[in-house]
Amino acid sequence: MIRIHVRRKAFGDTEVLRGLRLDLAPGERVAVLGPSGVGKSTFLRIVAGVDRAFEGEVQRPDNIAIVFQEPTLLRWRSVLQNLTLTHPGLPEESARAMLRRVGLEAKAGDYPGQLSLGQQRRVALARAFVGRPELLILDEPFVSLDPALAEEMIALTESLIAETRPAVLLVTHVRAEAERLGERIVRLEGSPATLV
Repeated sequence: MIRIHVRRKAFGDTEVLRGLRLDLAPGERVAVLGPSGVGKSTFLRIVAGVDRAFEGEVQRPDNIAIVFQEPTLLRWRSVLQNLTLTHPGLPEESARAMLRRVGLEAKAGDYPGQLSLGQQRRVALARAFVGRPELLILDEPFVSLDPALAEEMIALTESLIAETRPAVLLVTHVRAEAERLGERIVRLEGSPATLV
């Protein structure tokens, strides 16, 4: 069970989050909806353990993966190395199999700068799923994509989730994405923001 309790999060004198409680069962998919600037990414950074300057506690598995709004790939490493360096001990064949799964096996030796944005997003998905995470955090991963590419990426994400079955915490401001990828939808709203 993943248990999230954020009593308070502030930046200086500005309180951003207050009184957030959320539990996720293994394999459960929860979507968090909210407008831009409400604190969704701050909430995810707390859940992921990136931001520890808050009042509260988070119980989560060690094996987590995050897909950010931007692909955040190592530009000086090949596509294949972006998977193997992130997961030490990962057999190269497993990394190649995941690249094949996302349609990028032929790009294994390329560098991120040689890829389109859509291909970079596929590499980011491959990097997240190749480690078979127990918790997958998705921070608006389809933002800034045209509708056709967004649909393609959502369908790929759906199938990868079905294959690996992690608990999923998706943050988005697009209700259609929340309905497709989430079994349960909650809203982050207010100032300071809380879950409703």
